Amino acid sequence: MVVIGSGGAGKSVFSRDLGQRTGLPVIHLDVEFWRPGWVPMDDEPWAARVHELVAADRWIIDGNYGGTMAIRFKRADTVVFLDLPRVVCLLSAVRRSIRYRRAARPDMTEGNRERLDLAFLAWIWNYPRTRRPGIVRQLDALPPTVNVVRLSSRAAMRNFLNALPAPEAVAA
Repeated sequence: MVVIGSGGAGKSVFSRDLGQRTGLPVIHLDVEFWRPGWVPMDDEPWAARVHELVAADRWIIDGNYGGTMAIRFKRADTVVFLDLPRVVCLLSAVRRSIRYRRAARPDMTEGNRERLDLAFLAWIWNYPRTRRPGIVRQLDALPPTVNVVRLSSRAAMRNFLNALPAPEAVAA
């Protein structure tokens, strides 16, 4: 299962909760991509790493990383697109930066403290215009065997999670 959406949409928390509900292992791409000191992986080893991650039978992978999205989509049975309004995403990103201002997030490479800068805020603001159309095209092109779920509010995200079987039922 792939979880994508704008920065601040809540991909990591949603994926963690989804993993708890389904029993599936959760992979946060931010942990995989960023090395300590906010050093990114080079393109070739990054693509190879994503191929390794999706080779497992079952997983939840959260994160965008457009250059490897097609790799994940080819192996996914479900894609959850957190398609929230930009203002919601911006506020969430600001709240997250305040919450983790002195520490690394649990879904981030250890030692990489939360950072919020104008470039990231601009990326979130521009996401509906610059990134979203391409993602929608990719989702529309997926075969009918891939379940595409578009959630456009926090309430829809909660309802989706609450509609899943209880964790005990999944384990049985």
